[in-house]
Amino acid sequence: MSERRTCAICAKRRPERLCPAKGEKICAPCCGREREVTLDCPPDCAYLVAAHRYEQEHRKPPAESDIPFPGVEFSSGLIYERERFLSGLAFSISQFAANQRGLTDEHVLTAIKALAETYRTLISGIYYERPPSMQPAAGMYSALGSFIHDYKKKESELVGFSALKDSEIFYALVFLARLIRNWTNGRPRARIYLQFLRGQFPQQDLRPETSRIIAP
Repeated sequence: MSERRTCAICAKRRPERLCPAKGEKICAPCCGREREVTLDCPPDCAYLVAAHRYEQEHRKPPAESDIPFPGVEFSSGLIYERERFLSGLAFSISQFAANQRGLTDEHVLTAIKALAETYRTLISGIYYERPPSMQPAAGMYSALGSFIHDYKKKESELVGFSALKDSEIFYALVFLARLIRNWTNGRPRARIYLQFLRGQFPQQDLRPETSRIIAP
């Protein structure tokens, strides 16, 4: 009698669904446990889409410990005043992600938090920079830093000086970090926010001038 086939991950339970990330059949418990953790799930996986839909419908408010930069407060008016700058940040993320297959929401969040810490030190009058040590988060950090430098330079060329303050950059980065944390599910290989950006900035029509910063 032939041996019964088992899950390609646990090798115990009966395989019930084809996993496009592994190219083999796995069981439902392993799918739920390893999805976006050890499995690099493609965005069109039907089980991933269903899981994200369920998470969206049953989303709970994040714990205070999960909110980036707890205790940092700023006016909502600042976000509207600097909407163009925020749109440019999002555009830069989308541009960088287009050429980085391994980039995840966590990589982007790591880069933004590190860059925000850099600008927090600038506000205090001390320049201290600690970029992420690992790729592709380090590359994302550099790309965002370059965008901010170019943005301020172009602003200076237009009006003679840059009106964008270091404190405003810090608060914008904090806002963006919180937005990403709210969009994603915290799994290390999740790309929920990045998928959202792909819809906002189609690759054939990448225009940073258009504001597409949309909070859920």
